[in-house]
This record gives sequence, structure tokens and C-alpha cells, in this order.
Amino acid sequence: MAAPATETINKGAKEVVSSVSHLFLLLLFLSPWPLVSSLDVITHLPGFDGPLPFYLETGYVNVDEANDVQLFYYFIKSEREPKDDPLLLWLTGGPGCSGLSGLIYEIGPLEFDVDGYTEGLLPSLLYKPTSWTKVSSIIFLDSPVGTGFSYTTCKQALKTSDIKSSVDVHTFLRKWYVDHPSFIANPLYIAGDSYSGFTVPVVAQYIADGNEAGYGVHLNLKGYLVGNPCTDANYDGDAIVAYAHGFGFISDELYESAKKSCGGRYQNPSNAECARWVDTVKQDLSGINAAQILEPQCSFPESPKPNIITADRRRLLEALSELPTSNTNDPLCRNYWYLLSHAWANNDTVRQALGIREGSVQIWLRCDIGLNNYTYDVLSSIKYHLSLTSRGYRALVYSGDHDLTVPFLGTQAWIRSLNFSIVDDWRPWSVEGQVAGFTRSYSNNLTFATVKGGGHTAPEYQPKECFAMVQRWLSGAPL
Repeated sequence: MAAPATETINKGAKEVVSSVSHLFLLLLFLSPWPLVSSLDVITHLPGFDGPLPFYLETGYVNVDEANDVQLFYYFIKSEREPKDDPLLLWLTGGPGCSGLSGLIYEIGPLEFDVDGYTEGLLPSLLYKPTSWTKVSSIIFLDSPVGTGFSYTTCKQALKTSDIKSSVDVHTFLRKWYVDHPSFIANPLYIAGDSYSGFTVPVVAQYIADGNEAGYGVHLNLKGYLVGNPCTDANYDGDAIVAYAHGFGFISDELYESAKKSCGGRYQNPSNAECARWVDTVKQDLSGINAAQILEPQCSFPESPKPNIITADRRRLLEALSELPTSNTNDPLCRNYWYLLSHAWANNDTVRQALGIREGSVQIWLRCDIGLNNYTYDVLSSIKYHLSLTSRGYRALVYSGDHDLTVPFLGTQAWIRSLNFSIVDDWRPWSVEGQVAGFTRSYSNNLTFATVKGGGHTAPEYQPKECFAMVQRWLSGAPL
């Protein structure tokens, strides 16, 4: 697929901040900030044996007082040197996936005891040694409003979007610092994966623009990181056919015919022949677990069955791996593991321990893929990547190489479209003497890495390798 013209991207980068966002920034930094609405330091959690071996705090921040938009967060201090270690703001994908999912299933210090779980009982929690909190403090945020335990008392406020939710995250962060001034000097990174590939760069852009404009307290933004990131529907989606061919899921003949008829563009077939070939590809891939191609494809009658080639890419990712409300009890299926989070977070004792406001959220969902009134108004985040990295901010982009939903081939393609020079060419990176993936470094402080065996998303499948990767990158060391 042809890369966008450099001048087009440059123009887009210059137009990233609209007059609306300028007005927002003006109002944001001229207004006095109240303290966090509520804050709880938690030493014990239902399901965990004994006191927590790390600092956990939960709370709400009102990011829109006129409409009472309350964003809920989990904050865990670095288990090493919280005074000096970086601070990560983590946005799970979706849109509509809770920060608790990132905490439990990806990069946090807790995980469920799946093997020891007895159906009908409260799931047990175990301490996870590969947590990124070993080297950084992390805020896990339920965003956008309506996600996890975040809520609003104003129905109209549930109308949000990529841009609006990014504005809310920026507001959240600045208000959060009011109650946590000791972290203002710590290096700040905005992080997330999956659908957050659209919003993480936007949030980082707002922070960078606010700093350059001199509004309020300077936030010590150093960069951002995105994993298995949705970035641009064309790059991400069009890579699926080539990826499937490379793994032997479709034949040489089918691949060449589809490529010729569709011109390498499969998202919206431009002719009847292309549409027929795309349908054939879809049939060949129907039995593949797109989130991790080596794992079993679990069949849930109540689950959505999106078309991974031509469906709306924005509702695709979590739909491929989200839970139904029933019809699963197979421990071999990863979706069964996700059920434990529903059983835990909807327990009254757990909610009381977390400080959840009574009546605020009736049913907690790990991922609310039916998030109502959401507008997808960031069609591509490429221009944000160009703007941020060109201004000196560090970027880590990583991909699990067994992810069919957002194949690393598409991620590599949009990175190439930036036309950055290669500083350290393609090479393996290792953990404990074994190849953990491959990496390439570019000018403007951009690093790309694959995680061998990683699915969508990489830390969930390869926690040890991803921990080593982020530890090295945050310290400035080569992968």
C-alpha cells in the first residue's frame, strides 16, 4: 500500500490542535482546580490473602463539573523508587474497556487464580512478579465515561468521542496532580493498547501543546507507548490478508488473486471480483482466533461475530474476545478467564473495598463494546505520531506477532510512512538468552518492537518479555 505523501502528513500534524482545543486549553488552565472528589488508600482486597504488598489507591475525579462526569481510577505506586520512577497513565482499549482489565490481565501486580477458581465463589487474587509497577507508578483509568466504574449523573454527558474522551483524560490528569503534587516532577508517559492507539497520541498531544503554551503547571511529559495499536483503518485492516497469507491461512493463489483484484485494499471492496475474493478469505479465517492465532476459537452463541476484514474496525477488537453473559465454562478458553473479573468486580464486598459509590454503576463490564453515543472522530492517529516524535518525545510502538486483529505488518507500514531514517536496523532482542522479538529504532526517538508469541494484546500473553521490554525502554537502554 502506498504511503501517504510526506507533505500531507506534515500538514496534518500542524493542524492537529483545532480552535476548539485552543479554547479548551484556555479554560482548562485559567480555572482553579478542586481536590479529587474522593480518594481511598486500600491495604486489603477481597480475594487476596493478607495485606497488599504494594500501594493501591482508588478514587474519582470530576472532569466535567457541569455534567458531573466522574472518572474512576486505580493508582499503584512504583514498587522500586516512587519518588524518582516514571509515572504511566494507562488507557485500556475498547473504547469501553476498564482500567482494571489492564491491571489484572496485562501489566499490573495482581492476577486471578484461574486454576484454583471454584465456580460460584469469589475469585482469588495472586501477586504477579512481572508487573510494570516494579519500575514505574501507574494510573489505570476507566475512560471514556461509562467505562468500568466511571459514570455521570447526566445522560447527555454519555455522548462522547475520541477527541472529547481525550480532553477528559487530559483534564483528569491535571486535576489528579492537584491531589498528588509529589509526582509532578516524575517523568510522565501516556500508555495504552488496542483501540487506545487512537487516543494515547491525542492525549499526549494535548499535554505537549499545553506545556508549550505555558498554561498552568508544566507536566513532565517524556513520551508515550502503544501496544498492538489501532492507528489507521486502512493500514491496520489491509494488512490482514498479507498476514494471513504469511502464516499459511490462505493459499498463494487466493492471496495473489485477491491482491490483484483489490489492489491491496480490502476494507471496502471496489469491485465485485474483489468482494468475492474477500469473502473467500473471510471463510478461510472464520475458525481462527484473531486475538491470538495459536489459541482455540471459542464459540459463544451470544457473542458478536464481526467481519475482521471489512467490519467497522473501531468496534472490532474487543468484540473478538469479549465475554458473553453465559455459555462458557471451559478453562482452556481465555474468555473464561475474563469471566472472573465480572464475578469479582460485581461483588458487593469488592465494591465496598474499592470505594465504589452506591448506585453509580449497576453492572460492571470488563469491556462495554456497546458503549452508547460514542463518536469515532479520530480517523487516523498517524499525524499525532509525527507531530509528537518530531518534537522530541520518545515513542515505543510494540506488537504481539500472533495478533491477526491489528497485524504488525500494518503497524510497520504506517511507521514507514513517517519517512524517518533508521538508526538501529532490524535485529532480535532477547530475554534470558532467548529471542523475545525483533526491533528497529528510528530517528526522532521512535522504537518499534515485535513480541514473539504475543497476541492482542502482547503483555497478556508474554508478560515476562513485555516487562523486560518496558523496563529497558523506560531506562533508555536498547531493547
